[in-house]
Order: sequence, then structure tokens, then C-alpha cells
Amino acid sequence: MERCVCHGNPLSKPSRREFLTVGAAGAMGFVLGDLLRLESLQAATNPAGPAPKAKSLLHIYLPGGMAHQESFDPKPYAPLEYRGSFGTVKTKLPGEVFCEVWHETAAIADKLCIVRSMSHGEAAHERGTHNMFTGYRPSPALQFPSLGSIVSHELGSRADLPAYVCVPNMPNPYAGTGYLSSSYGPFSLGSDPANGGFKVRDLALPGGVDANRFTRRRTALDAVNSHFESIEKADSIAAMDTFYQQAYSLISSQKAREAFNLNAEPAAIRDEYGRNEAGSRLLMARRLVAAGVRVVSVTYGGWDFHKQIVQETKKTVPSLDKAFSALIRDLDRTGLLDSTIVMLSSEFGRTPKINADAGRDHWPRVFSIALAGGGIARGKIVGSSNATAAEPDSEELGPADLFATLYSQMGIDYTKRLMSPGNRPIDIVREGKVRPILLG
Repeated sequence: MERCVCHGNPLSKPSRREFLTVGAAGAMGFVLGDLLRLESLQAATNPAGPAPKAKSLLHIYLPGGMAHQESFDPKPYAPLEYRGSFGTVKTKLPGEVFCEVWHETAAIADKLCIVRSMSHGEAAHERGTHNMFTGYRPSPALQFPSLGSIVSHELGSRADLPAYVCVPNMPNPYAGTGYLSSSYGPFSLGSDPANGGFKVRDLALPGGVDANRFTRRRTALDAVNSHFESIEKADSIAAMDTFYQQAYSLISSQKAREAFNLNAEPAAIRDEYGRNEAGSRLLMARRLVAAGVRVVSVTYGGWDFHKQIVQETKKTVPSLDKAFSALIRDLDRTGLLDSTIVMLSSEFGRTPKINADAGRDHWPRVFSIALAGGGIARGKIVGSSNATAAEPDSEELGPADLFATLYSQMGIDYTKRLMSPGNRPIDIVREGKVRPILLG
């Protein structure tokens, strides 16, 4: 029997001016709810039976298209024009090697599941990104929700924290809510944790507003929202109220505010991750997961190396290699890796052959991703590409199967249908299935 869930049809969404008028927030000096709302505008049962293995998911997204040859699928025996000039480094897995610049990740490969046979058909950045954030091919008729928004919709928030957080900001339109209500959109930090004096935007009370005044304003806003809800049931009203509730929770909860306090980390941990963009962002993500955020999406670097791929790789990889390996070790020794899926991915890979500019071009036919934790297999290479890294040779994996597996591990019924605008039921994942080969 078909199962559908209605959550209210999104209607026209208010402008900033309309939002402030209806919410009466601007006059009260309280802006976090407004920011949460505007960011989103811009922008459980498991069919297999077992209890969820994962409580959180940490997605490290590398925009631009990371080369599989210069990461987790080097081809040391291919001709030079295919393999490139990098050497390899032995991993913890017998007989398996990574590109030499990933030497710290190679040392923790026994905790990872490397997929060398990821594949889809979209060679444009926007379309490939859509695939790897939603599990769907792009459609001109409908915007699909991101993995983070689906998890937020299905599982809700915990511990006064948003269910879905982007570090440092929402990286692209496909990381948003799609056809779902805007109340399931991500909370973005607003600034980079690597910046000196980093603070989450408007997390503190506005100047001159004490706790009593804050409470009075909340009561007033509740009354305004209640009035409007009584005369109109619309996404714009419900979502606005949801975002203000999130804002109140973040400001009023010491535990929630502390989750964003990177300075609370011991110096040794800061050094282990690296005091740079990659290290600070991944350490912030670990803090948020530990505090109860369900999905954290971290964006790092630019990987569109059409020219000089060797030099660009040498500049971009080392800090990520250090931070990523530190993240996996940290989650493992604290016990969080068992309940946290980590996914490192990009929108596609790069061409098998080095081009005339000593770079590689877009190539979605085969590429690599790294997974860990949350019931994912440890110390495993899944699938393979052919001798020139041009196409899958075994265990081809598409976005639909990947997302079905991730949702299932989090206790979400990926076969369920949600209502889109126009009351059209849409599968959370279309034609995808759990791939047991990915699981431990």
C-alpha cells in the first residue's frame, strides 16, 4: 500500500519586508529567525527491519570535481598520460594504494569504505551537484530536497539544535529544501570557523536585550504568529514560526550555544585537525555531531582542475588529508564513529587522460567517494574502475542506491512518498535500493 505524507503545500514565499512585518521581529531587534528563514528561502521506519545504525551524517563536499586518479583510485601501471605524474602510497589495506598526497588518509584506510565505482551521467557542475546532494537527476519540473532536508523532515531536531547545519554556508541551491517546506532548510554559520574571533552570526542576544526582555518579546511574537495561523495555514507562516523557535532555542540553550564554541577544544585537538580552513571546519562539524545535529554539511576547497592538476592538488589536498584523517580518528576513539556516517564526495571525477593544459576535465562516468561509520563497512574497497579509470569495472554505484543506503542506515524509509506542490506523491528515493556491499 502506498504511503504518503502531507506537510502542507508551499505557497508563495514572503519577501524580507513581508517576513519582518508578519513576524514583528524587525521592530523587536531580534534577527536570527529572520536570517534562518531567509537562508532557507534562498536556497521512521526502516524497510529492512533493524534499528538505525546511524544517528548523524557528516557530509564533506569537495566542489568542482575531485579527480579519482589523484585521490583514491590511482593507476600506477597505466601510461603516463593517464596515470599522471604522482606516485602512490600504501594504505592499511593489503595491496591497496592511494595517491601519494593522501598519505595520512592512507594510514586510516582500515576505518574507511572507499567506493571506486561511483557513477552518473551528468557532466555539468550544477547537474552533478544536484545528483550528489539529492540522489536525483535534475528535473525542469521540480526541485528535489537535499539529503539534509529529508533527514530534517523525517527525524526532526535534537538537543535544541537545528537538525541540519551547513559549514560555513549553504554551498549551492541543491543543498536546500526543494519541494519541502522551507522550515526544513539548513542553518548556516554565516562565517568561517577558521577566521580569527569566529562567532556564529547573531547567536547572542542583541545589545540591550536582557533575559526578561527577551522572554517578553517571545511572548509577543507567539501571539502575533498565533493570530496569523488562525486565519491562514500556509508554509510561509508555519516555516516562519519553526525558524523562530529554532532561534529561541539556540539563544536560550547554553548547551546549544556551546556546540558552536570551537575555542572550547583543547589545543592538542586543534593542532591535530590543523588550524586552517579544513581543520577548523571539520572540527566544528565534529562538535555539532557530538552535540546532536543530525546532518552537517561541510564544504571545502575548489577542485575544478582543468589546468596544472599536479600543482593544484599539492596546494589543496594536504590540509584536508590531515583534517579528514584526524576527524576519523577522533570520532573512532570517542565512540562516535559507530553512530556517525561520514561521507567525502564530489559532484564527479576527472577525465582519464591528462589534457593539453596538464589538467583533467569533467568525468561523471566513474569517480571515487569515501565513506565511514554508522554501520558502513570498515577497511573495504567497493567496486573498481577499468585500467585507465574511464568507467566502472565492477559494482557500479549510482546516487539513488547510495542515498537509499544512507537513509536506511539512519532509520528512514526511503520508499516512502512525500507530497510535492500540486499534491503529487514523490519517492524519497526513486528506483534506488540498499547496497549490502557497503555495509559492515
